[in-house]
Amino acid sequence: METQCSVFIATSLDGYIARKDGSIDWLTGHSATSDSASVGEDFGYADFMATVDSIVMGRITYETVRSFPRWPYGTRSVFVLSKEYPVGGEALSGSVCGTSSSPEGLIRTFAAKAFRRVYVDGGKTIQSFLRAGLINDITITRIPILLGEGIPLFGSTGRDIDLQHLETKSYANGFVQSRYEVLQLDNPRDSQRE
Repeated sequence: METQCSVFIATSLDGYIARKDGSIDWLTGHSATSDSASVGEDFGYADFMATVDSIVMGRITYETVRSFPRWPYGTRSVFVLSKEYPVGGEALSGSVCGTSSSPEGLIRTFAAKAFRRVYVDGGKTIQSFLRAGLINDITITRIPILLGEGIPLFGSTGRDIDLQHLETKSYANGFVQSRYEVLQLDNPRDSQRE
């Protein structure tokens, strides 16, 4: 069975996932002051996570998540990408390991571990998996705020990446969530079957 790589992320209306300094205060602040009809709403996150075997993210995203009051991933395997880590994987804590593997190398690792779905998180990590043709689907929740500058979700891809729109939902607090399938012309995943 092929490993599916999925993105589930929030952006500002102008496409930023964080401020220039990496802060996501605009996201957590907006959630706290949201319309009462959306209080307790997780915008599909729990349903999505119920399908996830493992998470891969960059070091900056990892440091941000570590600062949360509660570790959100339970005992799932988490791979943290950074040039500072050895390719084989360096244990950081519990089920978290650091690695400098390429996206292609990681997809082979995921396939060997029989992971069905991997959650890809963090701007640079998402961009590198997109460039490698390894993202299957993207869920973006747009928050009604304009940051004007910050860390963009998308960067240079080196080519056009065609998407098929699957669904869009709007919420009472103004959040708008869209799901897309990434259409692959050439399938670099064939290398994971070797």
